[in-house]
Amino acid sequence: MKRLFILLIAVWFTACNEDEEVSDYTGNQVTYDLVQSSDFPVQGTATFRERRDSNIELFIQLSGTEGTIEHPAHLHYGDVSVADAEVAKLLLPVRGSSGKSVTIFNRLNDETLITYNDLLTFDGHIKVHLDGGANKSTILASGNIGSAFTKNPSVGRKEIAVCRME
Repeated sequence: MKRLFILLIAVWFTACNEDEEVSDYTGNQVTYDLVQSSDFPVQGTATFRERRDSNIELFIQLSGTEGTIEHPAHLHYGDVSVADAEVAKLLLPVRGSSGKSVTIFNRLNDETLITYNDLLTFDGHIKVHLDGGANKSTILASGNIGSAFTKNPSVGRKEIAVCRME
């Protein structure tokens, strides 16, 4: 009986002292497709996750990238068909070796605050470029997000306009 009592106390003490793992995320997320936008067979997804600290995490995952090149990525205003669309947010580049990029933000380039809920109605799109040099006009993958996606969810390659990279 004494052993059972000690065992119960030990289990209770251990259970009370275990740190509960608290997620950095609220559970709200939305994923958009990034379609092949050039002759290069690159495509993937862009997932926006709401963080508990009021930031947004954008995770880009592409297939078809390789090597050590870093592919510039941008969040733009408007639909992907808008020529020279203004850059709303410079994103961290997509690594060729992994096809991944993670950008955490709560402000656009002009310092405008943006929340996860704002993002759901944001009229914009994402473009990932081949490089930032001579091939900057080659768009590897792109896709509409927010209200632009609601208006035009499926975009063909012929509809994708070259963008401003500044």
